[in-house]
Amino acid sequence: MVRTRVRQLLSVLALAGSVLLAGCTEVKDAVAGPDPEPTATAFVEALAGQDLSAAPVADPEAAEAERARIVDGMGGVTAQVGLLDLDEAGDTATATVQWRWPLVGSGTAVDWTYEAPLRLEREGDGWVAVWAPSVVEPSLAEGETLDLTTLTPRRGDIVGARGLAVVTQRPVNRIGIDKTLVGAARAVSDARALAEAVGVDPGGFVKQVRAAGDAAFVEAIVLRSEDVSSPMSMAISRLKGARRIAAEIPLAPSRGFAAPILGSVGQVTAEMVEEDPDTYRPGDVAGLSGLQARYDDQLRGTPGASVDVVPAEGADSEVREVFRAEPEKGSTLKVSLDVDLQAEAEAVLRRTGPASALVAIDPGTGAVLAAANGPGTGGTNLATYGQAAPGSTFKTVSSLALLRAGLDPTSAVQCPATTVVDGKTFGNYSDYPSGAIGRITLRQAVANSCNTAFITSRGKIRGTGLYDAAASLGFGIDHDLGFPAYFGQVPQPETETEAAADLIGQGKVLASPMAMATVVASVQAGETVVPWLVKDYRDGPPEGAKPLTGGEASALRSMLRAVVTDGSGRGLLDVPGPELIAKTGTAEFERDGTVLTHAWMVAAGSDLAVAVYVDEGESGSRTAGPLLEAFLRAARR
Repeated sequence: MVRTRVRQLLSVLALAGSVLLAGCTEVKDAVAGPDPEPTATAFVEALAGQDLSAAPVADPEAAEAERARIVDGMGGVTAQVGLLDLDEAGDTATATVQWRWPLVGSGTAVDWTYEAPLRLEREGDGWVAVWAPSVVEPSLAEGETLDLTTLTPRRGDIVGARGLAVVTQRPVNRIGIDKTLVGAARAVSDARALAEAVGVDPGGFVKQVRAAGDAAFVEAIVLRSEDVSSPMSMAISRLKGARRIAAEIPLAPSRGFAAPILGSVGQVTAEMVEEDPDTYRPGDVAGLSGLQARYDDQLRGTPGASVDVVPAEGADSEVREVFRAEPEKGSTLKVSLDVDLQAEAEAVLRRTGPASALVAIDPGTGAVLAAANGPGTGGTNLATYGQAAPGSTFKTVSSLALLRAGLDPTSAVQCPATTVVDGKTFGNYSDYPSGAIGRITLRQAVANSCNTAFITSRGKIRGTGLYDAAASLGFGIDHDLGFPAYFGQVPQPETETEAAADLIGQGKVLASPMAMATVVASVQAGETVVPWLVKDYRDGPPEGAKPLTGGEASALRSMLRAVVTDGSGRGLLDVPGPELIAKTGTAEFERDGTVLTHAWMVAAGSDLAVAVYVDEGESGSRTAGPLLEAFLRAARR
């Protein structure tokens, strides 16, 4: 016997059609006749190149056809193949071939590694490899093939306040047509009836069913178990070709729950596969939007893999598993959302026709407890990323600027019925109380929301005073908080008219509901509040922002309390729980040539700071006010 040992793995890597052979050293005890190693190496090269049609084998074309059939079910995965050692005994030799299948993308690799035998026979002055299915996998018999299944990991949960699950695996029904149950004609007719029963496009679904293979299950819709009504269930049961498959997928507590914030999960798009082929493959499930997309790496987990040997058609043997790597569950994402408060916020907004949003913050911690968007938003995230003029809710900021300019809540200010700035006339809202015209205190100006009092006092605010006051209340300076967040803007005015309009939350001042909730939370807390939603993303007050003093906070709270006791926020006076401060706001804007109004209201107690926004409303007190009141009453039950 002559034994030839290859000291190092002959790494034959099928990369871009090239083959790399790592150093080969032969050790021979007694050499007689031709060396089988070149033949073995050439055959392994051909295996690595996925083409045996020119390999040193008796019938290359037949060998290649069989190899291709065996690996067809491996999903296009390219194996790395290497020659380990070679034993020669007279006219035969046996090589050991090492296989490595990278079954999952490099970002989450699962390797299937094993050794397989390759027999060689002397033929004249040379050698020839002997093809057998066991060359590809040692347990393979004639007619058997390999089949790869990617095992999808359980997605990580999104957990909110008090450790309650916001998104977790919940039961669903996958409803569709099983073409193994009926013939082609019946499959089409049942598809049309099923589509009508579950509310999907009949024409499109019938087209999908026709195009699918004879053994396919064609999914029409996935519904929460509780959403499958009795009439729908009966309609499905009457269709011979229809099937309901119980499954679990990551879902929020209810349809649409915080959807613009949380985002969605689904099959990856072609663009995602093209941009990141090492991470995504066709058919993978991933986060497509919102927090689910941003934190997909964390939530997705690590896929596993299973390889089965499939017997030849008609064979007595059964499918057997030859490799399995279990998937690893994704990691939990911790957020601040309170499931109960989010549900209450969405219930409050549900009957509001125009676009609307509500944000609730814990003023003590900055935690965003609710970020709800009404149905009128069409799925847009106005709650944390909307941009609209805040109207008189911004007078909270203007009041701080006036306090820093030397005024206090008892300081006298002038509140005329109208005032003119560079030819533009400013007035108060239509039902402004006549008894609050003339010389009034700053507290009264805030309580009654006198526009003209703030505008006539604008000369007291110098330089960047308004911007600085906004920053002290957490407004106007952006942070990366791990979710889409807009903190508003207070640009330097270019004209006197613009400066006047800015003071009453018009002009070029813009805010999101989250930004205004932050302002009133900062007043309540007595310090600059920076909201947070994702636990691992928390930031401190903006660098350079002047801290809010205890005296300033106390003065602001006294003026905003007057809004509740004596002004437009009186509807909150009997709300149970901690004492409330508040401010209403109405901001005019033009849309399609028509002047309309945004309606705002903010309020805070020691437990909650809340902002409500309605894109088109009558006024802050009449439109946003009842919504905010309803939420607070529900939250404090």
